[in-house]
Amino acid sequence: MKIRFPKLPAAAIAAAAALTLSACGSGSSAPEGSSAAEGSAGELTVYNAQHESMTQAWIDEFTADTGIKVNVRQGSDTEMSNQIIQEGDASPADVFITENSPAMTQVENAGLFTEVSPAVQENVPEQYRPSSNMWTGVAARSTVFVYNKEAVKEGDLPASIMDLAKPEWAGKWGAAPGGADFQAIVSAMLELEGEQATADWLKAMKENAKIYPKNGAAMKAVNSGEVDGAVIYHYYYAADQAKTGENSGNVAPHYFKNEDPGAFVSISGGGVLKSSENQEAAMQFLEFITSKKGQELLGTGEDYEYPVGKDVAPREGLVPLDELQAPPVDAAKLNSEKVVELMTNAGLL
Repeated sequence: MKIRFPKLPAAAIAAAAALTLSACGSGSSAPEGSSAAEGSAGELTVYNAQHESMTQAWIDEFTADTGIKVNVRQGSDTEMSNQIIQEGDASPADVFITENSPAMTQVENAGLFTEVSPAVQENVPEQYRPSSNMWTGVAARSTVFVYNKEAVKEGDLPASIMDLAKPEWAGKWGAAPGGADFQAIVSAMLELEGEQATADWLKAMKENAKIYPKNGAAMKAVNSGEVDGAVIYHYYYAADQAKTGENSGNVAPHYFKNEDPGAFVSISGGGVLKSSENQEAAMQFLEFITSKKGQELLGTGEDYEYPVGKDVAPREGLVPLDELQAPPVDAAKLNSEKVVELMTNAGLL
């Protein structure tokens, strides 16, 4: 079955570009805790902004368990969120999955999600769900400051991400502000520190930091000694270390902890569209992703993200989430529009 996706008008494409300039066993029974009937009829369409390999692993297992076919459209967080908002009630999407939560909040604020089922709420602890329960966390990634071990002594590392605005760090650190990853970190800073402090930090970043197109490029710059450190997500370092380590051999991760804005844990989101014509199967898919079986899939493959499901341990080598001392941030309050405004005003977008 071929699915036709409406083309995004130029105005909406421009809006998406302003929001982000670049992105980073089978069985026969339904997952434990599922409230949907086994083997629901029909097909599903997923708009996916999460890592393609991770979502495909979920889809393969879900289809093997239920027989429900899942069609996928790939895109970035804000590309997909703007597409859904443009399509509105006519969207062919049943489920939306992202890498970061601000895009989920954008769709939620447009009134386009339906509340997640009690089974999903039971699968995922409340700190990894928005207070509204209009969508849920499906994975997580931690903010980290990677530094060059030869250039920076542990005692000289910044105690807070806010310290990177200080003169002593001028020209010594980098980031990829055009991506949804970094914008999610700034969203947390805005919620925790307020608009003025965030605007001042972004202004200092424009003056002091080196800009890279992606997180991976920023880490490579740290590894080569081009900069002393960079703000990225943990899995870029973890994944490279698990392979050859060629881009991280001279690098070490520094976790800010102490509920610092730099200790922010961003949740990847999943939600069912209110306009879905197959909501039962769509919610069943979300229940599978957040079930123990679905979350354990995060321990395989090359993604190195954190599971958020109850009683599911992270893969070996990752610092447990409860040891990161992340700040409490309600994902429903992350304001992506204000972040884009502040970053644009600072000259970073």
